[in-house]
Amino acid sequence: MSQMHYFFRHPVAEKVREEGRIEDRAEMTLRTLEWRGLVVPEGLRERVLACTDAAQLTIWAERAVHVTEADGILLDSPA
Repeated sequence: MSQMHYFFRHPVAEKVREEGRIEDRAEMTLRTLEWRGLVVPEGLRERVLACTDAAQLTIWAERAVHVTEADGILLDSPA
């Protein structure tokens, strides 16, 4: 039992969890655009899925709710 607790506090486990959260945020951003009926160009899809910056993905996810075209999530975006 103690080995299990150790694993979940291990830096490798935390890195895996963070990568999963980032991946989920990217996928949800794309799903939001698609649910809204917006066409997501392949280049945009690749860029969102390749992003590893959680803060940037949060900005894109928030924009996905309001934009009129999928590429609009990138406006004023440094990444």
